[in-house]
Amino acid sequence: MPSDVRSLRVEGVVLRHSDWGEADRMLLLYTRERGKLRAVAKGARKLRSRKAGHLEPFTRVALMLARGRDIWIVTQAETVEAYQPLRENLLKLGQAAFVLELVDRFGFEDGEDAGLYQLLTATLRRVSEEEDAFLAVRYFEMRILDLFGFRPQLFECVRCGEEIKPQNQFFSAMQGGVLCPNCGPQDPTARPASIEALRFLRHIQRSNYPESKRARVPESIRNEMELLLQYYLTYHLERKLNSPDFLRTIRQTTREERPD
Repeated sequence: MPSDVRSLRVEGVVLRHSDWGEADRMLLLYTRERGKLRAVAKGARKLRSRKAGHLEPFTRVALMLARGRDIWIVTQAETVEAYQPLRENLLKLGQAAFVLELVDRFGFEDGEDAGLYQLLTATLRRVSEEEDAFLAVRYFEMRILDLFGFRPQLFECVRCGEEIKPQNQFFSAMQGGVLCPNCGPQDPTARPASIEALRFLRHIQRSNYPESKRARVPESIRNEMELLLQYYLTYHLERKLNSPDFLRTIRQTTREERPD
């Protein structure tokens, strides 16, 4: 933290918070100006705290920070966007939690990345407002891979360079994309990938969001697309993601509660 900077105004999204001391709250934020940033909200756990309502996870907030001894301290907080529907729908909440987890894992502390911040806020808005946010989350995954240099090769075999033909293929996280039916069996880490799933993933990769939304992905293909991308993301992050298990539990519960 630069010693000559006494105060800082930022806009950010609260990724998560935890208890700190007797009445304070430690925040992990992803900010437009400073990337990932930690700050303490003094007295935020007190019942009469004016800041507490602005500092909940999934909230986009404008903050004034003051430099403490070794961490920023929140002196003012104002909600910019609450994404209220996320708090009223468990599936949307799970999808948003997945988005925040990826930003947390990929983002850098004190590393400004306006592109990632813009992607984060746009995705939270899409998940919040759209009835079906499946494509919004897949689009987010594709774009975050692009931003951090992990764009998967989906149009040619990454091993032999052959153009992908309209038949089932393989996908290798280690090699960075699709393997043809001849090369796939030679990579023990590669996973089968149907041509239908690859067709939709390629559409998302080469399209802007309005164009991506036009896709009508069958239920039978959605799970495969989701698992392929999670496999690829997990490989590059080198650790398991927590929120996909939460999402699967939500979906299973929803199916069990659905009337016959």
